[in-house]
Amino acid sequence: MTLKEHFNLPNDVVYLNTPGNGLLPKVTLDWRKTWEQEFFDINSNLRDEQPEFINGVRETVADFFATKTENTFLTPNFSFGFSSLVDLLPKDLTYLVLEDEYPSLQYPIVNRKLNYTSVAVSAQVEEDLQKAIEKNKPDVLILSIVQYISGLMIDLDFIKRIKAAHPNLWIIADGTQFLGTCPFNFPESGIDALGASGYKWLLSGFGNGFLLISDSFKLMLEDLKAEVPLPKVAMWKQKSILDTFFEPGHQDTLSHGTLQSSLKFLKAQGLENIQQHIKELTDEAYRLLLERDLILPYIAERKVRSSLINVQIPQELYPNLMNMGVKCFPRGTGIRIGIHLYNDLRDIHNFVNIIESLR
Repeated sequence: MTLKEHFNLPNDVVYLNTPGNGLLPKVTLDWRKTWEQEFFDINSNLRDEQPEFINGVRETVADFFATKTENTFLTPNFSFGFSSLVDLLPKDLTYLVLEDEYPSLQYPIVNRKLNYTSVAVSAQVEEDLQKAIEKNKPDVLILSIVQYISGLMIDLDFIKRIKAAHPNLWIIADGTQFLGTCPFNFPESGIDALGASGYKWLLSGFGNGFLLISDSFKLMLEDLKAEVPLPKVAMWKQKSILDTFFEPGHQDTLSHGTLQSSLKFLKAQGLENIQQHIKELTDEAYRLLLERDLILPYIAERKVRSSLINVQIPQELYPNLMNMGVKCFPRGTGIRIGIHLYNDLRDIHNFVNIIESLR
């Protein structure tokens, strides 16, 4: 079975809208149907087993990213986890952010009137960030690993180098447009807090996400709340102080179970295999699009590339693309596409041929 055959994809559709919404594998769709039937069966015990089930999801997420279960928090989405984290931090911290970031990453800094400086996105963005860190000496660096409009991907080795050179700099990252495309070891990444929503590259639908934190970051957060008494009521007696911020209420077993099912699916396919598959298709897409001068200039200059591409064609072509079976979305100055495990070379060539027919 090919990777594509694990999904309900008709032959006349070229699905390139993973940056907007990833597809659910067949096995995950089957799991959801079975779970809902059993969950609402009056004779089922699933409703009463919610805490144990959610803890199992937490263990699956932690294992997927090679981190500790106790450093893993389940959230309804990235935005909730990140905003909750910002509210935990001292108000006098200074932040460094990239311009044109995902609103849920940047705006919580703006609307809380926190002190921040920004760096423009460019071909040499890592060098510019390093200079800004050395000049402004921020307390916190926040960034998306892959930018949601341009597809620019931050060099992961750069993050490790920055953390090694500036160990007191807290690094908080959004992995929503990246995680699920390759193996990722969180403890070795140099990132202190990594959040994501599951509905894009992790193929898990809406209503689920997570926040991973490093040991040192966790200790810092716990120290900030050292004077706060732990919950004493029976139903919250197992919660840590951080649980009361990141997991304050009941979790949706269907949404988080969907995440668990899709993570198990991705792991079963092999993250190395998925990474190689995506790379082969992405290399071909870049080759064809660069030949036609359809890549953002500052992206074309970079060696580190993601599988999210902003194709520089007029956005007026979007309805035509959709009518011809290409699922994509207008963003920035072009049309955004994403290449994932359910795509193949036929999709890439069909997309380019369709573009040629419309130009």
